[in-house]
Amino acid sequence: MQLISYISKYTQLPQKSIENTVELLNQDCTVPFISRYRKEKTGNLDEVQIGDIVQFKAQYEALEKRKTAVLKAIEEQEGLTDELRVKIEQTDDLVTLEDLYLPFKKKRKTKAETARKNGLEPLAKIIMAQNHTNIESAAHQYTNSKVANTDEALEGARHIISEWINERMSIRNQVRNQLERSALIVTKVISTKKNDEKAQKFRDYFDWSEALKRCPSHRLLAILRAENEDFIRVKIEIDSDDMLKRIEDRIIKSNNSCTPQIELAIADAYKRLLYPSLSNEILKNAKEKADDDAIMVFSKNLKQLLLGAPLGEKRILAIDPGFRTGCKVVCLSAQGDLEHNETIYPHAPQNKDTEAIKKISSLCDAYKIEAIAIGNGTASRETEHLVKRIHFKNPIEVFVVSEAGASIYSASKIAREEFPNYDVTVRGSVSIGRRLADPLAELVKIDAKSIGVGQYQHDVDQSKLQISLDSVVESCVNSVGVNINTASVPLLSYVSGIGPKLAENIVNYRNENGAFKSRTEIKKVARLGGKAFEQGAAFLRIKDAKNPLDDSAVHPESYSIVNKIAKDKGIPITELIGNSSALKSVKLESYCTETIGLPTLKDIVEELEKPGLDRREKAKVFTFNQNIKSITDLQEGQLLPGIVNNITNFGCFVDIGIKESGLIHVSNLSDTFVKDVNQHVSLHQQIIVKVLQVDVARKRIQLKLHK
Repeated sequence: MQLISYISKYTQLPQKSIENTVELLNQDCTVPFISRYRKEKTGNLDEVQIGDIVQFKAQYEALEKRKTAVLKAIEEQEGLTDELRVKIEQTDDLVTLEDLYLPFKKKRKTKAETARKNGLEPLAKIIMAQNHTNIESAAHQYTNSKVANTDEALEGARHIISEWINERMSIRNQVRNQLERSALIVTKVISTKKNDEKAQKFRDYFDWSEALKRCPSHRLLAILRAENEDFIRVKIEIDSDDMLKRIEDRIIKSNNSCTPQIELAIADAYKRLLYPSLSNEILKNAKEKADDDAIMVFSKNLKQLLLGAPLGEKRILAIDPGFRTGCKVVCLSAQGDLEHNETIYPHAPQNKDTEAIKKISSLCDAYKIEAIAIGNGTASRETEHLVKRIHFKNPIEVFVVSEAGASIYSASKIAREEFPNYDVTVRGSVSIGRRLADPLAELVKIDAKSIGVGQYQHDVDQSKLQISLDSVVESCVNSVGVNINTASVPLLSYVSGIGPKLAENIVNYRNENGAFKSRTEIKKVARLGGKAFEQGAAFLRIKDAKNPLDDSAVHPESYSIVNKIAKDKGIPITELIGNSSALKSVKLESYCTETIGLPTLKDIVEELEKPGLDRREKAKVFTFNQNIKSITDLQEGQLLPGIVNNITNFGCFVDIGIKESGLIHVSNLSDTFVKDVNQHVSLHQQIIVKVLQVDVARKRIQLKLHK
């Protein structure tokens, strides 16, 4: 099967769209660039569809590479027939390919191999022929210095037959299909760990059994984590007696002295070879599917988090709260530059709250602070309460900001390079303030797995997870666009076609030559060639540029079209931009070219109507119930404000202003069936919840979404 046909089979996308997309990918074009600026070539495919093409292209290439290796290995063993070559070349499934290769796969020393060396393969063939009336007498002829008696001869022959059975594709598929349909995942607690405190969070799975195909991804990952931490034992079970009967019906064709030997060989093949191998395979496949589900949830959450509401360019006072070590306070400029830092001690044991209030008030006056960001960790509620006691001269909004990942950033190489003369506490406070101003620009500096919006992220395939998360970050950065004159190296590195090295070169150029004045100037950056400029220029914005299009999503390759539209309207570009009436009257068909059609022209007009519009909402102030300080303050039936801080397949977690987050199970999100949690709530959404149940001992809070 050829590449295009393979991708088409799995995506159901038009062949021409796939061909053109693959061609663009082979030219090192990025997904954001293709989806935004090559719609005519792709047939208007979106990022998700193009991402699917990328995925199945990689799968196909990996399959073809494996086929080449398998063909070479079999050929070296002189076992490659024309029929086998055709089967291998035509397969589009890795499992089938490995089954075809299994008889030729180099194995460790096996019982069957020993039996062959002892000259017992002819006896195995006699038994499998199933037409001998006295197999014991036939077996006697195969005794020798290495095979002491008839029993040893028959046992060796059975080992060879067991291997044949194990390598027969039809039988492997039969067992595989039965496992897929009927396998149970069964767990048992390790008796010595039953009362282990760390094991208690897994106690639901101390004695568990359910159909593997119905086991939801989050439960399977929890079970496998419990096994990895050595609290339980996990096994896959099916009706083995029924399975053996099915295999016997497929193999045994007579009833004579050979039959008992074949029955013993079948039982041995199943117990020693087929079942262990295929039960591991079926569990591995279930784990891969669970990984995919978990990664998808994590990716959705990350996208919502990265596209969270920014406050924008405001002068911010940020506080990283604490008790004994005090609260770290920093003042940031509207561009996020650190202007001042110090520590205050308003809480126990120092209790210098009056002094702290005076200090915060004076700093807000001195640095013309417009908003205050308070980290949501230890002492957050107490610090928020303190700040709200202050009577500021000017209106100042107070926000509680997630600290997730701030400590990771503050100790990172990126933070050390940004603030070489400050310790981790100052860097952490700066991160809190900056993520209020622009979550995307700040969070890209942190390893996505440390941001705290996934489940079991350390248990899933790390390579797959990284690819998915990188793709999400790239998509978010390019959908918003980047101010090239203020963006950090990490943020620039996610811009289409740029990458880490060119991002460094851009910042170095900026430091040496001052702010970029036009997109054309970007070409002067060291090693930034024509391809990188084509891929990235439209995602890099230049504020107050001489050409207003440089601060828009219009690609430089389309500037001539905008110029022509403005000329035809008899107005300068500056008057065309934002002029809805003039833009709505443009007859787009008359501006189509060989490479630019209606999809791109519609995008251009839409961008000109609202150039550089940030698709994200603006940050909103949120206040928790001030009477709820800990889990012991909760009572069933209470209605409380909360913020969604994590979404899973089984529900969402909600921050209600205390250390423990509450869970809204899917069954409590709606009175109707919930297919997708994201259709009912979104990350960082402000909601009202009802307290259903409080388990103080296990620190669990059950909530219901209050409509």
